[in-house]
Amino acid sequence: MTEGRQEQGKRAEAERTAGAAPERDEARDVLAPLAALAEPLRRRLYRHVARRSGAVSRDDAAAALGVPRSVAAFHLDKLADLGLLEVEYRRPPGRGGPGAGRPSKLYRRAGRDIELSVPERHYDLAASLLARAVDQAGGRPVTDAVRDVAREHGRNLSAPWRPAGRASRRPLDRLAAVLSSQGYEPRVESGTMVLDNCPFRRLAEQHRDVVCGMNLALVEGVLASLGIPESDARLEPDPGRCCVKVTASS
Repeated sequence: MTEGRQEQGKRAEAERTAGAAPERDEARDVLAPLAALAEPLRRRLYRHVARRSGAVSRDDAAAALGVPRSVAAFHLDKLADLGLLEVEYRRPPGRGGPGAGRPSKLYRRAGRDIELSVPERHYDLAASLLARAVDQAGGRPVTDAVRDVAREHGRNLSAPWRPAGRASRRPLDRLAAVLSSQGYEPRVESGTMVLDNCPFRRLAEQHRDVVCGMNLALVEGVLASLGIPESDARLEPDPGRCCVKVTASS
């Protein structure tokens, strides 16, 4: 009987989690490169490469910093593994053909941006939504275009969490997963889902009507995509939190 109950429990847990989108540890994705730059020599190598207009070889980096070539190579490769540097292979000018030797491994700063904020902020997303709204506004008020663009973004965000048969997670669990991925920090309090963090906080403080409307439309887009009534979301500003709340009865 005990084994039977254990198997039933395992099946129930599988049904609850099946269909859920895999979740990346985004904090680790950001922290690993930043932690690498905490090492003084590695940080100096990164700055040296970043300040050069062209790609830098291991020999050049070692000579510039006064360290053995093997040490420079180790740290440069580590920075490349973490996505802070890009690698290319090229022979020195004037050397080619048979006997020219292997191409040199060269490094240049990667185009990747790395930002970390606590609590989580997404001002780049706000800028993207606002820019798209201006492009699409035409003769309409820009605030209307902002809400349309934000609602569409919310629908697209929730695609990995849409129902996948009976094994999918409950709607509110999926709603929380989508909003968590965007930094909203959702939790249920007295029958209402509150969002403890606004990813656009500074903008909301300066342009409350526009940004709160954008937040509401984004959440409405997520709700519609997940099959939850959009009317469950409403604007209810609360100091220190996102202005949107969601009725948890759904």
